[in-house]
Amino acid sequence: MAKKPKAETPPPKACAALPDTVLGDDVALVAENMERILASPSYLLAQEDPALLTMEEMRGVRMLLELGKPELALQADKIHSTVIVFGGTQIVERTAAERRLSAARRALAANPGDLKAAREVQRSQRLLDQAHYYDSARHFAKLVSIDNQCESQRDYVVITGGGPGIMEAANRGAFDVGCKSIGLNIKLPAEQQPNPFITPELCFQFKYFALRKFHFILRAAAVVLFPGGFGTLDEMFETLTLRQTHRMQPVPIILFGRDYWSHVIDFQFLADSGVIADHHLDLFTYAETPEEAWQQILDFHARPQRI
Repeated sequence: MAKKPKAETPPPKACAALPDTVLGDDVALVAENMERILASPSYLLAQEDPALLTMEEMRGVRMLLELGKPELALQADKIHSTVIVFGGTQIVERTAAERRLSAARRALAANPGDLKAAREVQRSQRLLDQAHYYDSARHFAKLVSIDNQCESQRDYVVITGGGPGIMEAANRGAFDVGCKSIGLNIKLPAEQQPNPFITPELCFQFKYFALRKFHFILRAAAVVLFPGGFGTLDEMFETLTLRQTHRMQPVPIILFGRDYWSHVIDFQFLADSGVIADHHLDLFTYAETPEEAWQQILDFHARPQRI
């Protein structure tokens, strides 16, 4: 059988003719390229590149920054210990609560059969009835702050979530007596502005709830929980769980307003049901006045520390 002839290799294509001028000798082109180099995001310092810092792959770096930034500021201000104040955003000072109730009543008068309007009147009246908690949080922060901020070290510095309501009241109490207080704001889909009573250099904004919670707990000498909703309950149970599991330092956990809290959750039922131990009920106490809450904190830290 005759062998098949090999296919001939095609000759190489002719190279395109080079321009008479080498590109590197084109002064205008070189200058233009230099401008593009200096404007390129790749040439930015990493810490000054917002597109880089917001990439999903850089989440760990962002979390490290949220860990370090507040820590450096608190160290610079010699803040040794804090008192956390949690509470609802909707519990406002009496005049604001009265305005809300008045507006709700006008809306109902305009639409007497509107069930939603009637419900708003009921809710607004309840919030007005709870306005005294705003006053109590404000007075409590005054008591805590006034004698515990000196030049060498600041103790019992009030720290809040930085928002309105009870948080505003606590920051405002420290502001009233010329003392510093901390606000740990959180970036949310519905933008939350910090209240105007936080010490400016101690107001921080977080993206990550976990890092915010870490800074709440790190220096805590006490946790005081005023009436509030989901956010307040979240902070309450997280703190109780950390103490129950010995994952944080011993601190007094004070529920302000026994009547409110006993309606929200039946702690005794949890113990009777066997899902928590009887001694877990000792992880928290109740207080009815700012003076009582403050005295409980002082008494707790005067005793030998318990783990």
